[in-house]
Amino acid sequence: MRAAILERPGLDNLRIKEVPEPAPGPGEVLVRLRAASLNYRDTLTVVGGYGSRQKQERLIPLADGAGEVAALGPGSTHWKLGDRVIGCLFPDWLGGPITEEKIKRQLGGSVDGCACEFRVFPEHGLVRTPEHLSDGEAATVPCAALTAWSAIASQGHIGPGDTVLTQGSGGVSLFALQFARLAGASVIATSSTSGRLARLEALGARHLINYRGEPQWGRAARTLTAGRGVDHVVEVGGGGTLEQSIRAVRVGGTISMIGVLSQAKPEFNLALVVMQNIRLQGVTVGSRDQFEHMVSAIATHQLRPVIDRSFPLSELRQAIEYVAAGRHIGKVCIEI
Repeated sequence: MRAAILERPGLDNLRIKEVPEPAPGPGEVLVRLRAASLNYRDTLTVVGGYGSRQKQERLIPLADGAGEVAALGPGSTHWKLGDRVIGCLFPDWLGGPITEEKIKRQLGGSVDGCACEFRVFPEHGLVRTPEHLSDGEAATVPCAALTAWSAIASQGHIGPGDTVLTQGSGGVSLFALQFARLAGASVIATSSTSGRLARLEALGARHLINYRGEPQWGRAARTLTAGRGVDHVVEVGGGGTLEQSIRAVRVGGTISMIGVLSQAKPEFNLALVVMQNIRLQGVTVGSRDQFEHMVSAIATHQLRPVIDRSFPLSELRQAIEYVAAGRHIGKVCIEI
């Protein structure tokens, strides 16, 4: 089978090779992968950004993948041949609170990922693909969508009448916008260009802020909420945006810390966090149970991911460079 192999950290060490097709063992299934997708974490993994927490030699990258069941291992009864499935980023986190053991194995990081034609999964490490999604669309949801779902639904408990602020037009932010709208919340979206803001408005954002023209966008968000502040901020920028997120959120509100897209060191008024009783919560994707809840919601509402463009597996390097440059709106897929 064809697979992308990262011989050692460094994008120059990425190769598309022919390798033996794996065989499923007891309780496992072999999946014929049809599509994968890229996340910001993948751009870090290929340069060894996770250090000792990632496989250092001959890593098959990419956390997200979708396809169909091609073979069943001994004793595997949950799936049947031809079932369309999506892989779980953390195959051992079935449910309950996060623990170190549950997230020790992570696709495309500590173990091989989905940039290959066939991959063996434990039968509990898969969820069923919603019928209305293509394989490319399905491949966008394991990491970005589930992270957004955890922030908005599982941990954020967003509901009608709430106001959510999203940052930019990457995968997590767009899924957060879509899930917040499904929950009945109002969304304030920030971005850097009129074209991107128009896309966010088309997805349901009620208010738009160009953060280049309005660097004090936290204050602008408060103005849009009549001085109250937003209920929830989906924080993907990190150090470069956290101060404005704190300025934007209401007393007793929540900031979901997801990304570190900005490499700036965080500078903010810690006293505001204390005096306003702000909750800062980290969000690390989610469990298989949460994944199934999210997929059910996606199917019920016929929600479709926003896909910027697709690359063939042979152009994986170009796709990684495209995502690293931040040129995309939504998700970037890999056709396998």
